[in-house]
Amino acid sequence: MHQGPIIDAETPVTANNRNWVRRIYDWVLSWAETPYGIYALALLAFAESSFFPIPPDVLLIALAIGAPKKSLKFAFICTAASVLGGIAGYYIGFAAYEAIGKPIVDAYNGQPVMDKIAMWYSQYGFWGILTAAITPIPYKIFTIASGVFSFNFAEFLLASVIGRSIRFFAVAGLIALFGPQIKSFIDKYFNILSIIFTILLIGGFIFIKFVAH
Repeated sequence: MHQGPIIDAETPVTANNRNWVRRIYDWVLSWAETPYGIYALALLAFAESSFFPIPPDVLLIALAIGAPKKSLKFAFICTAASVLGGIAGYYIGFAAYEAIGKPIVDAYNGQPVMDKIAMWYSQYGFWGILTAAITPIPYKIFTIASGVFSFNFAEFLLASVIGRSIRFFAVAGLIALFGPQIKSFIDKYFNILSIIFTILLIGGFIFIKFVAH
C-alpha cells in the first residue's frame, strides 16, 4: 500500500523538501478528524490552485472514506473552490506575474511546464487547455500560465470546470462505489487514472463530432 503523500506531480520532492512536505501533508489530513474538515477542504482546494503544495485530493479522500454517502458533496465543494482558486491564479498570471506568479512558478520549477502549456494552446486551442487542466500537470502552473499568456478566459474557465470535476468526482465516485479499500489503488495509480479520463473524454468528443453525425 502506498504510504507517502499524494503530491501528484504538484511538488518537486527532493531530500531537502521531503520532510516539510510530509509535515504539511499530515497537517492537511488532521483536518479530516475535526468538525471543520469540509471548510478546510474548500480552503485547501482554493489555495492549491495558485500556490499551496499539497493537492486537495488527500483531504477529499479522507473525508469521503469517513462518510462515503457524502463523497459527491465533498467532490462538488472541492471542485467549486478549486475553480475559484484557479480564477485567482489566472489573474495572478495576468496582472501580477513578476511580483507573485514568477516566484511561485520558480518554486515548482515550472517554467518548462509553462512553455509546454503555451505550445499546446498554440497548436490545439481549447483542447490544449483542457488537456492541461485534467492531466497531472500542476494545476497552479496551469492557472498562472493561462493568465500570463492571456488565454481566452471563457475557455480557461470551461476547461477548469471540466478538468477539476473529472478529477475530484472520479476520486469521490470510486470511494462511494467501492469503499475505503479503493484508497490504495487511487494512491498508486492516480496519475494514470487522470490520463485515462483525459483520453476517454477527448475521444468521446471526437466520436460525437465525427462519427455520431
